[in-house]
Amino acid sequence: MNSKVWFITGASRGFGRVWAEAALERGDKVAATARKLEDVADLKERFGDSVLPLALDVTNVEQVRQTVTQAHAHFGRLDVVLNNAGYSLVATVEEASEEDVRAEFDTNYFGALRVIQAALPLLRAQGSGHILGVSSTVGHVAFPLIGFYCSSKWAFEALHDSLAQEVKAFGVTVTLIEPGAYATEFGSPSSLKMAPGMDTYNELREQVFGRLSSMERGDPQATSEAILKIVDAENPPLRLILGSTGLPMVRAAYADRLATWEEWADLSNAAQGESKVG
Repeated sequence: MNSKVWFITGASRGFGRVWAEAALERGDKVAATARKLEDVADLKERFGDSVLPLALDVTNVEQVRQTVTQAHAHFGRLDVVLNNAGYSLVATVEEASEEDVRAEFDTNYFGALRVIQAALPLLRAQGSGHILGVSSTVGHVAFPLIGFYCSSKWAFEALHDSLAQEVKAFGVTVTLIEPGAYATEFGSPSSLKMAPGMDTYNELREQVFGRLSSMERGDPQATSEAILKIVDAENPPLRLILGSTGLPMVRAAYADRLATWEEWADLSNAAQGESKVG
């Protein structure tokens, strides 16, 4: 199998680092990006010319364009474009400032959009490419205190769903990677932004943090084989849940939604009125 060329955002740690190393170890080439160049410089020392370390802040529109173009010019093509950069704002809906919410979406949603829009002309021109977006099981099921992170992933999901339909004719495929809980650095203070809390929600915070502290988390290294199989697949899926805990949670959430919609179906149908065409 021919080696692939990857462009990865957020390659300094977490899944971005794990999957960059897995790709490089099997002989692929990787443009590894991070906000600080020194955070990915060690990959160059370990893997030599197979890796191109690049500084990239996905909130910087021009830097995104330049970095994607540079990576493509350096390796001659891009086979896998992996959007992994993101963080979580921890706040109830009442506590968060609009500024903090906009900042989260600027990274989690618009950052990925910028990379996709920069890469698509190149992928269309070569008639191939695989866009991977790192979503989450919370792209389907929302939880208290991380509602803005969840909503950024719900928007992220819809973006990639539409994208997959738009680019299929050009030979470009799209996959949403939806991890459950894993023992990555994502939950560390450097990956979280805590909004000032209100005393009103102290009890809720204690309950949520208590559940999180006892939650089982998967091994990030165990995900590499799945990701490599997805990028090698002839017909990759639009969505892939990672881990054993995500599917039962999502299945239960959708079963509950379907039951509710069915319960209220008569009212829904009555609201149709007299249908018209056009």
